[in-house]
Amino acid sequence: MKFFNKKGDATASSEQKVSKGEEEINALLPDYGKYSFLKKSFLIKLNLLMFVVSLSSTNNGYDGSLLNGLQAMPKYNKYLGNPTGAVMGAINNGVVFGSLLSFPFVSKICDYFGRRNTIIIGDMILIIGVILQSCSQNYAMFLVSRLVIGFGTNVSVVPSPTLMSELTYPSHRQVVTAVYNTCWYLGAIIGAWVTFGTRNVSGEWCWRIPSICMAFWPVVQLAFILFVPESPRWLVSKGRSEEARSILMKYHADNNEEVGGALVDFEMAEISAAIQAEQMADNFSYTDFLKTPGNRKRLYYVVFIGFAMQMSGNGLVSYYLSKVLDSIGITSTDEKLVVNGGLNIYNYFISLFFAFIVGSFKRRTMFITSFSAMLVCYVIWTVLSCINQKRNFEEKSLGQGVLAMIFFYYASYNFGFNGLPYVYLTEILPFTLRAKGINIQQCVQQICSVYNGFVNSVAMDNMYPSSWRYYIVWVCVNAVELVLCYFTFVETSGRTLEEVAEVFGEKPVEIADIRDKKFSIETHEHSPSSESLSQSPV
Repeated sequence: MKFFNKKGDATASSEQKVSKGEEEINALLPDYGKYSFLKKSFLIKLNLLMFVVSLSSTNNGYDGSLLNGLQAMPKYNKYLGNPTGAVMGAINNGVVFGSLLSFPFVSKICDYFGRRNTIIIGDMILIIGVILQSCSQNYAMFLVSRLVIGFGTNVSVVPSPTLMSELTYPSHRQVVTAVYNTCWYLGAIIGAWVTFGTRNVSGEWCWRIPSICMAFWPVVQLAFILFVPESPRWLVSKGRSEEARSILMKYHADNNEEVGGALVDFEMAEISAAIQAEQMADNFSYTDFLKTPGNRKRLYYVVFIGFAMQMSGNGLVSYYLSKVLDSIGITSTDEKLVVNGGLNIYNYFISLFFAFIVGSFKRRTMFITSFSAMLVCYVIWTVLSCINQKRNFEEKSLGQGVLAMIFFYYASYNFGFNGLPYVYLTEILPFTLRAKGINIQQCVQQICSVYNGFVNSVAMDNMYPSSWRYYIVWVCVNAVELVLCYFTFVETSGRTLEEVAEVFGEKPVEIADIRDKKFSIETHEHSPSSESLSQSPV
């Protein structure tokens, strides 16, 4: 399989079909030579700016890893009254409830203020939450801080993959969008090792220092986010076509009209035609997901993927690794923290690898393979845990076997459900529903996290030391998800963002019309205005 074409850009394997739009863009892409993304300064700068956007994902990762680490600290548990069961679940789900509170507002903020400005707003709210958590004097204050953190996190997360998919270089879109969620593990790595480093600090600072450090990533993102340009699609939707073309010229053509002008003209024409056909984003509501067969199918994918990302058994380890390790006889605080840190390093690099090869496989193939492998891993994990418990945890090899299955399971999960969901969702959702769709997906994830936060904790406590019985639930869930994925998922690879409509039985943007259309921005009459867009037919 080829990962890079002759122009040095990421590409799909030769087995995949390429649409007319992709063929047109590929023909217009300037030939900068092999591995141009490492040689051309404007592409390097753009991809670094995309990394800045992807830092939104580090906040969730840091938080999950932080709680895993804190739960292994006796001083933290003692300060909060040794929480267990539902009380512990409330702490874990504080962020979830905060995210749900933001649901009615975040897509409106995103469509009104723009993708970049919404990220800034989210980071500022998140930092306020971190300050409250770091200064918490009791359980109630700690819980309130978790709500604020969750609200800010969701406000910054929703626009991020949307901005990346709409701004990145055409042939890099799949890889760059897939890289977004790998930063979950980047945050998790820092969270795991910060808690490991402070485990022996005296007094309350053993958990307050890791809480303070949670502000690191949003502060870094705020410091660089102003260098990130706004989404050209959003600008066109607001009648600001000159700004949109200027951004595309700078980051897709190196301000060279002769070399890259044709590519930019094509992109602008395709974006304009698609947005005109969809109407203005401000005129759309969530009820539009129910109005057409295509949109109802999109809603199904949004909900299913949000569910699968949280309800495939990963939540058991993400927030309750300490209890899972207890169930296989690993009870030392130091050992738990080392496993937590090592697992996150492993997850980051393997998910990053999968992100770079996402264009080499079809979307359905990746999802189905991921579900199948997770199912096999959970079956073996469950069997080994059962035998280990019946032998009173005396055979270390069985515990090590379970630990190995956890690592294999995460490789399987990351193959299909780390970076790929955001590639798939930004492809199936049209511009006018993209922010709303990502918001729904985040909301579904957070609702599922409520289950993970409360039920997992209670189930693991009540079934201990036979916690392996609870793993059977996840074996069944993975089996059902695999069947649904196999029979319902559509393929989207090999198409531009504007062309994916055809897989839903809708008419895509006509490439022939775009090729022949000269996109003019010389006068206001030739650039799409907010008024003209809002009056265009659906």
